[in-house]
Amino acid sequence: MFKVGLRDQSTKGRGDEAEELALRHLLRQGLALVRRNYRVARGPHARGGEVDLIMKAADGTLVFVEVRARRGDSHGGAAASVTGLKQRRIVYAAQHFLQRLANMPPCRFDVVAIDGDTVQWLQAAFDAPA
Repeated sequence: MFKVGLRDQSTKGRGDEAEELALRHLLRQGLALVRRNYRVARGPHARGGEVDLIMKAADGTLVFVEVRARRGDSHGGAAASVTGLKQRRIVYAAQHFLQRLANMPPCRFDVVAIDGDTVQWLQAAFDAPA
């Protein structure tokens, strides 16, 4: 966990800044960026799905990262805002991304939660349904 400060700006601007903070944090931890903002337009959910960051760990694990930011930790904070529906959308987009690969690498789903000026990286925050 470390401290940051998201500037006052639009929701989109704060989201972009949070994503950039998360990316820098993960790069410092030794992960490599594979893809940013991978979107699937349509699927079982009207909105399809999106993965904020797709990273690769040193051991070859493909890491699908959801970045969530909140001004504070009231109402459960940023991590709690990754609902079951959001998780299903992320998993759907990840499955779509994995179909393009010749070999299936080990995978996990992480969350980078930014509450106010605190960043927390939650590894293996949730699993894909079996």
